[in-house]
Amino acid sequence: MKTKQLLDVRKLRQDFPILFRRSNGKSLVYLDNSATSLTPELVLDAMNRYYREYNANVHRAIHSIGQKATEEYESAHQKVADFINAEFKEIIFTKNTTESLNLLAYSLTKKLQKGDEILLTEMEHHSNLVPWQQLSKDKGLILKFIRVDDDGNLDMKNARELITNKTKIISVVHMSNVLGTINDVKEIGKIAHAKNAIFIVDGAQSVPHIKVDVKGIDCDFFVFSAHKMCGPTGIGVLYGKKEFLEKMDPFLYGGDMISQVTFEDSKWNDIPWKFEAGTPNIAESIGLAKAIDYLNIVGMDKIKDYEEYLTEYALEKLSKIKKITIYGQNDIKKRGSVISFNIDGIHPHDVAAILDRDAIAIRGGHLCAMPFVTSNLNVDSVCRLSLYFYNTTEDIDKLIEGIKKAKEVFKI
Repeated sequence: MKTKQLLDVRKLRQDFPILFRRSNGKSLVYLDNSATSLTPELVLDAMNRYYREYNANVHRAIHSIGQKATEEYESAHQKVADFINAEFKEIIFTKNTTESLNLLAYSLTKKLQKGDEILLTEMEHHSNLVPWQQLSKDKGLILKFIRVDDDGNLDMKNARELITNKTKIISVVHMSNVLGTINDVKEIGKIAHAKNAIFIVDGAQSVPHIKVDVKGIDCDFFVFSAHKMCGPTGIGVLYGKKEFLEKMDPFLYGGDMISQVTFEDSKWNDIPWKFEAGTPNIAESIGLAKAIDYLNIVGMDKIKDYEEYLTEYALEKLSKIKKITIYGQNDIKKRGSVISFNIDGIHPHDVAAILDRDAIAIRGGHLCAMPFVTSNLNVDSVCRLSLYFYNTTEDIDKLIEGIKKAKEVFKI
């Protein structure tokens, strides 16, 4: 195991005021970062500055504060584009990853025919399963799933078998929110494009933790959320190649997404505004831009290296606990900082509740991946700890002590 300190974590923790709140007389140990990350002062200040100094709508006014708001809003698009190696016009702001995927599902299935096939993986979050599932039922489409093997990896042989000339859309998770598995999306994309299928990547769990290059992946669409990467809730990102976005119909209709309206018909605005109907998430977009600034200051490579160190430390400590089942990949290079586990004889909700008494926050449940947890892992729910760069080995040590307390309570 690496022993060197890769980040000045104690200094970084000063940027997150919530880490210094106390519950039951104890400091917060936050290990639920896959659900949502914490927000640094830098982001909070930027959003407050918008409301205090130039609170105006965008793309609608010629007054100075309206122009300032528009500049900051458009600058946020460019900042996101630079962060994932995209172009300004290819970045659309949505409410979250779920809305981005719904936008794609509704827009892209419009032209599909009965019997056309959509391919997902067994490890998908509900956000990347339910929209395709329900639209497939409505339109007579066929939904298929790439198998996940016992080590938590996608069965690539099975993927090649399932992708045929009937496959029109392939949508896969980049990093599993249950197992932490980092999928080889670049390879899946090559197979997809060889069959002329549209390729979508759900990057909600990957973008906060590893450097993402959408051009390098060569995906047609890529989606993620701000709130998992030190940004605010209520804003998500949809990246799409220009040639697709220009041909697609809008998902929502209303103000700002039009260029001309008569009583008989309408013409659409240029991309990306064509897909951003109504008053957008202005303060949140500014917060997202500042979150990207913050992550760039910390350094994505340093974040990845430090999280590998933390994850390896956590896996080693957890593996020494008796009657524990740890799910997922053993190779630290092939997984992110997400660890799901179960303690024999204790329900995950009980584990989470007992840990909460000591201000230790983890997730217990099916993790919005019910089919995978119940069918593949063969359990109703799991415990999940998910780490970020402001976590420490001391946080993990407190978790281990908390689990031991839970075992004592249940006499396990």
